[in-house]
Amino acid sequence: MIPLSVLDLAPITEGSDAAQSFRNSVDLAQAAERWGYNRYWLAEHHGMPGIASAATAVLIGHIAGHTSRIRVGAGGVMLPNHSPLVIAEQFGTLASLYPGRIDLGLGRAPGSDQATARAMRRNLASDADEFPQDVRELMDYFSSEQKRQVRAVPGAGLDVPIWILGSSLFGAQLAAAYGLPYAFASHFAPGQMMDAIAVYRDTFRPSARLDKPYVMLGFNVIAAETDGEAAVLATSQQQAFVNLRSGRPGRLQPPVPGYLESLGPQERAMLDQVLSCSAVGSPATVERQVQAFLARTGADELMLTCQIFDHYARLRSYQIVGEVHHRERGLD
Repeated sequence: MIPLSVLDLAPITEGSDAAQSFRNSVDLAQAAERWGYNRYWLAEHHGMPGIASAATAVLIGHIAGHTSRIRVGAGGVMLPNHSPLVIAEQFGTLASLYPGRIDLGLGRAPGSDQATARAMRRNLASDADEFPQDVRELMDYFSSEQKRQVRAVPGAGLDVPIWILGSSLFGAQLAAAYGLPYAFASHFAPGQMMDAIAVYRDTFRPSARLDKPYVMLGFNVIAAETDGEAAVLATSQQQAFVNLRSGRPGRLQPPVPGYLESLGPQERAMLDQVLSCSAVGSPATVERQVQAFLARTGADELMLTCQIFDHYARLRSYQIVGEVHHRERGLD
């Protein structure tokens, strides 16, 4: 069976704050390590009232310092917001502190709205076009045979795995051309998933970093003891997407029984589309839906996200999936 990993959006729930979000993240990471998850990734977002992972490298170090084996990384760093040298130094520092445990996923979106992106003093007109060159520059800073005069210290000569993240064919083409592993954001932008997987696998060029294609897919899981309980828990994530698409991003809201039925046809259609790569239900239901997704995509790894309001229900969701996964592998 393939590895399972965790994508933590460090949610700030209604009535709580970032400090509690970080305590929850440490608790979840430690539990995920016990349950055999492969990686624990955090994503860079800015100006989002319900997401606490803006200082992504800082939070990665905090999580890595409270765990001992699980890989910890960025899913991802939005490279247009940063100098490649700064990211090389940050992740060189992390890799020096936690050898063999740090991943660096790179995205080309700003992770924010345009006003927030401007506040970070970036040139919005050209940054996305410079992404391939920025990735190449960053890779060079980690090389032991660096071509540039400026060196990343720490960073030079360190083996920090680099991933390309994406939700379109652009990222798939770049990952294939550079011979890097590819992570697709199917947990919120599944539209081009199958085409992107095909492009990546068909055009992949082996590199010193990777000899064959490796695809990790984002996947939403809301698991509970019964289908009905899971359906109610899932309404927090549904509210978050409706609010975001309506221009009203906020903190993660408590579940609302019957929420889906209260929506209009356009909102329902939007949720059906953006959350199509999801498993919601009891252990048996989730197992069936996860296996169907794997059969359809042939993913090499799944990166699971559970946007659940109650922290202990979120822990239980990841535990259920881990238990099902171990049974499939014959480890119980």
